[in-house]
Amino acid sequence: MMENAKYFMGVDTGTQSVRVVVTDISGNVVASDEQAYETYYPKPGWAEQKPDDWWRCFNTAVENVTSKLSMGIRYSIEAISVCSTSSTVVPVDAEGEALQDAIMWMDTRAVKEMETCNATNHPYLEYCGGEDSVEWMIPKVLWIKNNQPDIYAKSYKIIEQLDWMNYKLCGVYATSICQAACKWNYVECEGGWNADFFNQIGLEDYADKLVLDVKHVGEPLGKIDKAFAEKYDLNPNMMVVEGGIDAHIGMLGMGVAKAGKLAMIMGTSFVQLCFSDKKLVLDGIWGPYNNPIVPDLWLLEGGQISAGSIVKWFMREWDLNKLDNPYAHMNAMIEEIEPGAEGLVALDFFQGNRTPYKDPNAKGVIYGLTLSHTKAHIYRALLESVALGTKNIIDNFESQGCPIDSIVGCGGVTKDATWMQIIADATGKPIIVTVDPSAGGLGCCIVASVGSGAYDNFEEATKGMVKEAYCVEPNPDHYEKYQKVFNTYVEIYDQLKDTMAK
Repeated sequence: MMENAKYFMGVDTGTQSVRVVVTDISGNVVASDEQAYETYYPKPGWAEQKPDDWWRCFNTAVENVTSKLSMGIRYSIEAISVCSTSSTVVPVDAEGEALQDAIMWMDTRAVKEMETCNATNHPYLEYCGGEDSVEWMIPKVLWIKNNQPDIYAKSYKIIEQLDWMNYKLCGVYATSICQAACKWNYVECEGGWNADFFNQIGLEDYADKLVLDVKHVGEPLGKIDKAFAEKYDLNPNMMVVEGGIDAHIGMLGMGVAKAGKLAMIMGTSFVQLCFSDKKLVLDGIWGPYNNPIVPDLWLLEGGQISAGSIVKWFMREWDLNKLDNPYAHMNAMIEEIEPGAEGLVALDFFQGNRTPYKDPNAKGVIYGLTLSHTKAHIYRALLESVALGTKNIIDNFESQGCPIDSIVGCGGVTKDATWMQIIADATGKPIIVTVDPSAGGLGCCIVASVGSGAYDNFEEATKGMVKEAYCVEPNPDHYEKYQKVFNTYVEIYDQLKDTMAK
C-alpha cells in the first residue's frame, strides 16, 4: 500500500445506517465501517430520526476507519464527500442545531401539502414527472409551516440531511443540485427557483427558509473543520465536496456516468436510474431532472415498490425460513420449470405500482392456477413477475426515446444467480455486477476524487475506480418465451385495474 498515494473518504448516510469508506485512486477499499441508528414511528405514516444519532454514528465509524489506517494514509485523504437519503428534513437554528427530530424521506404526513403543490399544475412540475410526491422536500416544509408554526418561525433554515452533515463538517450552508433538482422543484435550465410556484403554494418566504445556494455534485464546499481533522489525525486541508442523493450517487459507484446504461438498485424494492443526453418527458417516469449529477445530462427514474419483499413474503408464508438456505432450496426446485411457469403469471404490485402506471390501487395477482401447479411454480412466477415489471419499465424508457443497452445492478438480489438470470432473460439485457457492492460509499469517493482534482470528470473517474465482477448474459430463447408471458402480464393488469380500484 503506497503511503504517498491519493485517498478519498466517502460517507453513505442511509435509511438504517451510516457507512464510511476510504478508497485509493483506483477505487480499492482500504478501510470501511458501518454504524446503525434508530428510526422512530410516533404516529401512523410518520417516520423520524435524531440528527445527533447520525453524527454520533458517523464519528464512531470514522474513528473505527481511521484506526485501521497509518498516519501517512490519513494525511493522504484529499477529500470527503457525503451522500444521504433525500427529503429527510431538519429545521435548524442559526448555529445548525436541530430544533426537533428529522422528518424522514419515507414519512407521508404531508398529503394535503402534496395536493396543494400538484393542484397548481405549474410548468415546473413537468421536470419531476408531472407531480410532487408526498415524500418530497417542499410538501414537508409546507407541512411544518401549516402544522408547527412555532418551529417554522424559530427555524433559521429548513435543510436536508446532507446539508446538515456538510454544515457540521465545514460550516457551510449549501444544498446539492441533486436534491434540489430531484425533490425540491429546482430547475437549473429554467433559472432555478421559481417564486411563482412557491407563492401559489403558500411558501412566499421560501427564500428565508430554504438554502438557496445550490452546488453541483463534485463542487468543493470548503476545508474540513479543524477540530474534526485534529480529532482523527486527518489532513487539515482535506476538502469537503458536495455530494447528493444516496441512490443517485450510487450510479457513479456502479460505473454509470453516461447515457445508455441503466443503474438498478435491487433490494426490497427496485430503483431504475438512467441518464439521457436530451430532455425527455416520459409517461410514467419521474424526471427529467436537470443536471442533477453529471453536467449536461438529464436523469430519469423508475421504480418497483415490491421486489425482494415479495420473496420475503413467500418465504414467510410457506414457513421456509426455518431452512438453512431457503433461497437455494427454492432455486433448486424451479430449475426444471420452463420460463412462464407452465402458464402461471403473477403481477408484482403487492404495494401498488410506481412505474410505469403510478397506480397506488394496483394489487398483486397470481393468475392461471391449476391443480398441477406447485409452490415451485408459484415461486418462479413471483420471481418472473418482478423481472417482467423491470422489462415494463425498460420498454417504457426505450419506446419514448431512451435506449438502454445494459443494466448495472447492485443490492442483495445480485447474490441470487437464478433470479438474476431470469431478469436478464426477461429484459433481454446483460446485467453487469461490480466488485464493490457498496455503490453509495464508492460513489462518494468518486465524487471526492473529482472534487479534489484527482480526476477531471465523472466518466474518467468511474473508468478508473469501478471494476466489473461479472456479467449475466440473457438467453435469447428464453427472451422470446418471456415476450409472450409479458403480453399476458400487461393484459392482466389492463383487465383488472378498474376492479383493483374499487
